[in-house]
Amino acid sequence: MAQTAAASSAKPRDADSEVYFDQTWKPRFNPWVIAFTVTLATFMEALDSSIANVALPHIAGSLGASYEEATWILTSYLVSNAIVLPISGWIANRIGRKRFYMSCVAAFTIFSFCCGLANSLALLVIFRVFQGAAGGGLQPSERSILADTFAPEKRSMAFALYGMAVVVAPAIGPTIGGWITDNYTWRWIFFLNIPVGILSIVLTSRIVEDPPYLKRVRKKIGSIDGIGLGLLAVTIGAFQIMLDKGQEKDWFGSHLIVICALVAGIGFIAFLWRELTTSHPVIDLSLYRSLNFSMTQLVMLVIGASLYATTVMIPQFLQEILGYTATQAGMVLSLGGLVLIILLPIVGFIGQKLDPRAMICFGFAWVSFGIWRISSLDLSISFWDAASWRVIMVLGMPFLFVPISVMSYVGVPQEKNNEVSGLTALARNIGGSLGISFISTMLVRRAQVHQNYLAAHVYPGSVDYRMLDRGFDGMLRSKGYSIAGATSASMAHIYSMMVRQANMLAYIDTIHSLVIITVCLIPIGYLMKKPRYRSKETIPAE
Repeated sequence: MAQTAAASSAKPRDADSEVYFDQTWKPRFNPWVIAFTVTLATFMEALDSSIANVALPHIAGSLGASYEEATWILTSYLVSNAIVLPISGWIANRIGRKRFYMSCVAAFTIFSFCCGLANSLALLVIFRVFQGAAGGGLQPSERSILADTFAPEKRSMAFALYGMAVVVAPAIGPTIGGWITDNYTWRWIFFLNIPVGILSIVLTSRIVEDPPYLKRVRKKIGSIDGIGLGLLAVTIGAFQIMLDKGQEKDWFGSHLIVICALVAGIGFIAFLWRELTTSHPVIDLSLYRSLNFSMTQLVMLVIGASLYATTVMIPQFLQEILGYTATQAGMVLSLGGLVLIILLPIVGFIGQKLDPRAMICFGFAWVSFGIWRISSLDLSISFWDAASWRVIMVLGMPFLFVPISVMSYVGVPQEKNNEVSGLTALARNIGGSLGISFISTMLVRRAQVHQNYLAAHVYPGSVDYRMLDRGFDGMLRSKGYSIAGATSASMAHIYSMMVRQANMLAYIDTIHSLVIITVCLIPIGYLMKKPRYRSKETIPAE
């Protein structure tokens, strides 16, 4: 705590807007070669977070498990991934960032191979836990490597490349996963990581290096706070399970969800108390005193929620309501991914010349418009209509992702880059879990409300009902149905129509809720301070 106080007292009065950097150190290799190298493994990890989703029925069938049991393949990965994210900065500072990054790539590759060989659900879940833990260190390490490799005023382009990995990969994951599963076997979803992981390790060992300041940080860093780490792991684990299983277990009607909520709440309070009183905290909570850092964490939370919510909601609507296959639904998202690949470098370039605060405001305005357009859905939309939803919405994402990636380091000492990266990645992942949990709950609850309302108007005495019933009844009799059979089939068809209409209205309600959230955040950019770049004096090695 004394070190934290000393550090904060040494800051200038306008520290929230200062971006200090050391121009005396430059990497040996071209910065773009380094950026491409570290993006390889991050793309692999981001792809793996969504690629298994469409393969769950196949995995469950081949391993003799139910679909509900198979969902632990996803949950176990997300929980272990989220636990490692906030402590990745401390580990990188402790053992060296390059060594930590390479260890994560190696472990991710090894456990991907193990996942592909698993012959039981229990083994697969265990291997996914280790795979998720290894993946939790990849994205934060890449962000901090990019932050140290590029000068602050040139980071926009670097983070645009990073954005391709963490934004595009989850979008195209379901399509790739569906194609592999349909044409080969689900095991190749995991085997696919092996050549990418090996290439990443070879390139990283030769190209990436730790800047001098990390050696100074390593000398000063204290021992790990085991109690704080344990409390953090329990809190995040319980919270993630609660979000992932909440709707499936009927939320607080389930003993499991109640227990998880209590554990997460008590664990979080205990963790905060521990971090504020120990001399070597796992997370430096003083970072949140910076206005810019706190605001960027909130924005990244909403970005994660809106991105992942729509990534789940659009294909779910297409498959459950319109009868699309998994591959067709994935193609709708993939078109948006292609647009991002084209747009991110452009936004990264112009981001070097524009006020990042204005970009954030514009990004939220455009994303709000894009999400609102989805509310025009109906039961007769075409493939290209659905594809345009995603394309229009993601046009605003680069204007959020690129400036937020830059602004998250504003007002933060360079020595804290590793911690900033881990906490920012955690905010996006938690936002994704919140977004998916929110839309899952909203869709079910609002569908029940609309179904009750529509059912009140579907009764034999209704003129509209009688006309519809007579039409179906006559059509079915003309096809050879008996009187009783035609009557029964007609009622079933009308009920099916009512359920589809109720579900469609539930999607519209959910979309409107997301629009309200994003519209409220349009002005948030100007609550931050514009970054001012200043060279940092070289600190002599101790």
